[in-house]
Amino acid sequence: MTQSALGPIARAGAGLGPRPSVSFEFSPPKTPEAEASLWEAIRRLEPLNPAFVSVTYGAGGSTRDRTHRTVVRMLQETTLKPAAHLTCVDASRAEVDEVVQSYWDAGIRHIVALRGDPPGQIGGVYVPRSDGYLNATDLTAGIRAIAPFEISVSLYPQTHPESGSIDHDIDVLKAKIDAGATRAITQFFYDMDGFLRFMDKVRKAGVTIPISPGIMPVSNFKGLRKMAGPVGITLPDWLENLFEGLDRDPETRRLIAASVATEMCARLAEEGYSDFHFYTLNRADLVYAICRVLGVRDTAQETAA
Repeated sequence: MTQSALGPIARAGAGLGPRPSVSFEFSPPKTPEAEASLWEAIRRLEPLNPAFVSVTYGAGGSTRDRTHRTVVRMLQETTLKPAAHLTCVDASRAEVDEVVQSYWDAGIRHIVALRGDPPGQIGGVYVPRSDGYLNATDLTAGIRAIAPFEISVSLYPQTHPESGSIDHDIDVLKAKIDAGATRAITQFFYDMDGFLRFMDKVRKAGVTIPISPGIMPVSNFKGLRKMAGPVGITLPDWLENLFEGLDRDPETRRLIAASVATEMCARLAEEGYSDFHFYTLNRADLVYAICRVLGVRDTAQETAA
């Protein structure tokens, strides 16, 4: 059978094309049980040799200490390259600068700079503190003034909820780059054609930094809708139809979630994308399987072979 006769997943599984670069997002645990689950996921995904892993920062900086502990432990106990999320919500410039310096002193060299959401209000109206950073662009410049971090920033393929247009979002991205951003990570999405049109506009606007598509393999559609609504992400009807009637069938939902995310990555690879950022929700199984299909192998298994 020729390469052209294979589907995108089959071509990826056949090892056709370069090995993609992957990165993973985790969240700091709230309980001892959640911490055990998190580290089980970290250990499962570590052998895939991701380019980096990021650790989120709760609304209003609510997980600052837990985020710091998690990234420092990753640095000390694993081979991973951790990136700490940082927001400018409900904190003064001095407080944020202290956190930035503490990361540098601990050996962290990558920060994901975000404006952030108000405490307990994902998608709520943001009001900057008079003594704080104004937004993610301002925060990026502040980080760059402290130390030469790698700085990742966010990008919304379906337009930021507070933005008037895609053109405005692109202008904001360019301002972040001018302030020192070195990479962008997109919010998750499911409208593939819309994403590709958006990226065409971004690149035509002269943006050249690496941009990693954000991939969310979620098997609970109700939970996905809850996450997507506040940040303005449209969920297509075809996706809802796939999960319809499966509320009591978690195994089938997981198979569908893996299939959808893998198909998305395979098509993106065919379109020339080679960097994927996975929102893991602190679970490894779906992400591990998707990476396997894409040709990302366990480094220990490759060495043994």
